[in-house]
Amino acid sequence: MAALQVLPNTCLLAWGWRRRGLALGAGLLSALAMPPYGIWFVLALTLPALVWLLDGAVEQGNQGTRRRWVAGFSIGWWFGFGYFLAGLWWIGSAFLVDGDRFAWMMPFAVLAMPVGLALFPALALAIAARFWPEGPARVLVLSLVLSGADYVRGHVLTGFPWNIFGYAFSDTLILAQVASVVGVYGLGLLVILILAAPAVAFDTNARVQKVMIIGLSSFCLVGTVLFGAIRLIVLEDPQDTATELRIVQPAIPQAEKWLTENRDSIFERYISLSEQALEGDERDGVERLLIWPESAVPFLLTASPEAMVRIAGVVEGRSSFVTGAIRAEEAGGQTDYFNSVYLFGSDGTVRDAYDKVHLVPFGEYLPLEDLLTSLGLRALVTAPGAFQPGFRGRPLTLASGTSFLPLVCYEAIFPALASAEGPRPDFLLNVTNDAWFGDTAGPYQHVSQSAMRAIEQGLPLVRAANTGVSAIFDAKGRATGILSVNIRGILSGQLPGKLSETNYSKYGDKIFLTMQFLILILILFLRYNRTSRQN
Repeated sequence: MAALQVLPNTCLLAWGWRRRGLALGAGLLSALAMPPYGIWFVLALTLPALVWLLDGAVEQGNQGTRRRWVAGFSIGWWFGFGYFLAGLWWIGSAFLVDGDRFAWMMPFAVLAMPVGLALFPALALAIAARFWPEGPARVLVLSLVLSGADYVRGHVLTGFPWNIFGYAFSDTLILAQVASVVGVYGLGLLVILILAAPAVAFDTNARVQKVMIIGLSSFCLVGTVLFGAIRLIVLEDPQDTATELRIVQPAIPQAEKWLTENRDSIFERYISLSEQALEGDERDGVERLLIWPESAVPFLLTASPEAMVRIAGVVEGRSSFVTGAIRAEEAGGQTDYFNSVYLFGSDGTVRDAYDKVHLVPFGEYLPLEDLLTSLGLRALVTAPGAFQPGFRGRPLTLASGTSFLPLVCYEAIFPALASAEGPRPDFLLNVTNDAWFGDTAGPYQHVSQSAMRAIEQGLPLVRAANTGVSAIFDAKGRATGILSVNIRGILSGQLPGKLSETNYSKYGDKIFLTMQFLILILILFLRYNRTSRQN
């Protein structure tokens, strides 16, 4: 037992640079819980370390409220900086694609994002330190503020819910299934509550509260496992649909994609792979859907009659066709560009289109453009011009009546965007291009987060990537087919059926906010109960 006390005592007694170093180290290690590593149980070490660091800081800062705020903010910022640095370093790869123009920005981007994102856990732990209770209830406080920080981060300044704590369970399907009820934010609250609970095992007082908190976290863990097992094993799988999928992954390096001399060869690669994908006679009563990834060809598709004729020759009479493409629209004497998804009928003509709603800041557009351009900054993607956002997400419908909700690249990380107004679609379609990030952790994190949308909505998710990970996920988040990073080829498979509407698809994040409210009520009850006993 004395050996086990080393870490708690080290954290409790640390101050100055030692405390900051321990918080940084806890953040760095916590990133291992995220894909592609998925070592979620490391949080059972790092989250208790946060509890003990706050214990020590609050004890040393009892002289005044301000010192508590500052100590909590410092611990949270250093933890967050380590967490986001270790989890998002791969973003720097995008600045090397066009190195002559953007390589100088890479160090700033790799450091600036963690510096800014660390403010969310910093503010959360500053609030926690201000109201930090004695006894086991402090685990509830930590789960409340950290999951709240994730939720705020997912919404403030257009939102960036990447690597929120709920994704620690994303690659462990039995644990991820509860997202169909509480969503990924609610799953994050459970992750923190369950894995921070070991901190109270070392408490020597408040035994009733200690048993209560350990019992609550154990109940949550057992309940999560049982729910996942029932949903995966007992809940009957829906039958596959009559739609056959043909996903083309051309694996074109990003540095080569927009070179003028590569235009024809890239288009021919798509045509060749598509012809292979559609070889053979179509079966009666079976619909085939050919899918190309985000902004597939390096030119305006509908402005190229020759390309449209070639595509019509490939798909005509044999399948429907969906592709990501840049769309141009003349408006008020200027041309607006959209990152879009086109739906072609089996006759090779455009039936419908969707324009990406949630653009990537600094990637597809430049916030405060006039100011930042004067400082030498520019968006990474400007071909053929700056993008404009679409108006709203909406399903597109194939001739057979099968409908899908498009999610272009980055949109798949936002839970709310996977829920469309109106009739429920038959599947989610995520077209993307993760070639920007090479064979780093980025593409694996992206596909894992995309698959969580399938679990939340009870809908299959189909993913077409230029390169990255192309995949077909069923309505329980299980992969039924995968093409991994840098593999050129065709992914074929049957479109899985959808499940009935989930609780999360009905109520969204209201369930998570209710969980937050209940945790807050429990904290107040335990604080009142403890105060009453002392009096």
